[in-house]
Amino acid sequence: MGTHAVEQAAAAEQTGAGAAARPDSATRTGLLIIGASQSGVQLAVSLRALGFGEHITLLGDEDHRPYQRPALSKEFLQGTVESESLIFRSNDYWTEHNVALVKGEYIVRIDKDADGSGVAHSSSGKEFPFKRLALTVGARARKLEIDGGDLDGVLYLRNADDALALKARVGDATDVVVIGGGFIGLEAASSLHKMGKNVTVLEFGPRLVGRAVGEETAEYFLRAHRSRGLDIRLGTSARRFLAGDGPVDGRGAVSGVELQDGIVLPAQIVLVGIGVIPNTQLAEDLGLTVDNGIVVDRFALASDGTTVAIGDCANMPNPVPGSTPGERIRLESVNNAIEHAKVAAYSLTGHREEYAGIPWFWSNQADLKLQIAGLCNGYDQTVLRRDEERGKFSVLYYRQGRIIAADCVNAPLDFMAVRNALAKGQNIPAEAAADPATPLKTITTDR
Repeated sequence: MGTHAVEQAAAAEQTGAGAAARPDSATRTGLLIIGASQSGVQLAVSLRALGFGEHITLLGDEDHRPYQRPALSKEFLQGTVESESLIFRSNDYWTEHNVALVKGEYIVRIDKDADGSGVAHSSSGKEFPFKRLALTVGARARKLEIDGGDLDGVLYLRNADDALALKARVGDATDVVVIGGGFIGLEAASSLHKMGKNVTVLEFGPRLVGRAVGEETAEYFLRAHRSRGLDIRLGTSARRFLAGDGPVDGRGAVSGVELQDGIVLPAQIVLVGIGVIPNTQLAEDLGLTVDNGIVVDRFALASDGTTVAIGDCANMPNPVPGSTPGERIRLESVNNAIEHAKVAAYSLTGHREEYAGIPWFWSNQADLKLQIAGLCNGYDQTVLRRDEERGKFSVLYYRQGRIIAADCVNAPLDFMAVRNALAKGQNIPAEAAADPATPLKTITTDR
């Protein structure tokens, strides 16, 4: 919110406009951020960098300080990093920057006025008045609704409590079944296999990470993971989860997974990773437009023109240059959470900066370091770059002769070259790129 907007809000309160009926309006925070996520933290940090002087409240429903999520399925699970190292900022930082960090409060209702101000109500009965609102509420794990889904030992991995629950059971487990061959499933499966567990991955679709990568990359990961000892079964799904003898905490403990063909796989842990669902309930209650996420414009503004929504929960215009007009997308990545938060920070300070970054992603699975630049949607040509001796593998995606994306495994120089080319509107000719010995940055052209 810019200075002029702040003055207008203050004048409205003094004259009785907006929320004049609320006696606590004088105590409102300048901005209430609901969701102590990567995007929520970045929004607060970016606002302070832009000179936003209003008080900020950063509110989360977990009883943890804001933390990094990517390590939960890898380093944290394996015990190579401690929880404290995942914390974004110290308590001193929040105090010094006039940010009230609120933990363990779940917002159930928001009363909001046309000027963007209002009051958020938590399940504990507390009220959080605000002048402007930001929704950085992320997404939740998609549940698998089959018989035995509530057995002890059937787990999901989305937040810190999920990771702690998984770590607490790993020591007593011999066999683990992972449902879902996406990034989270493969990362966790690789970690658990490294910890000495017998791991089977069940993927309902015909290939791994089907939503994120092309066929060549999916096939590469299938062969690579099988060669490293993972039992991966494609086109396979669970019929039900089986319970062993004796209740645990009032529930039976999972002992196996029965497949659709009747085969039973032993399992003391079943980890379900079948995607996420954006958290849109608050937005729906507010009457905001929702369609696979909270619909926002290029400036991260929701349909009411005052609320900002960013990160995993937001459905935005495709920011990739050359994308189809009107195409929308919801991105689940750390990079998007950061860049989208910066766009929202500009909006809240009265400026207009469009989201124009190139999406990029990463996933570490055992010794396979995947980096993705751009989006491969709509490609009509691929170029493979393979260096077996060095363990490098890249797939470059083209549309009408122009590069649009790349999947790079253990090939950071390829990734950086493609990412830089996309950001600058440059091209990497397919014919020249086919030689894996040729550095991509040396053949980048302006058109």
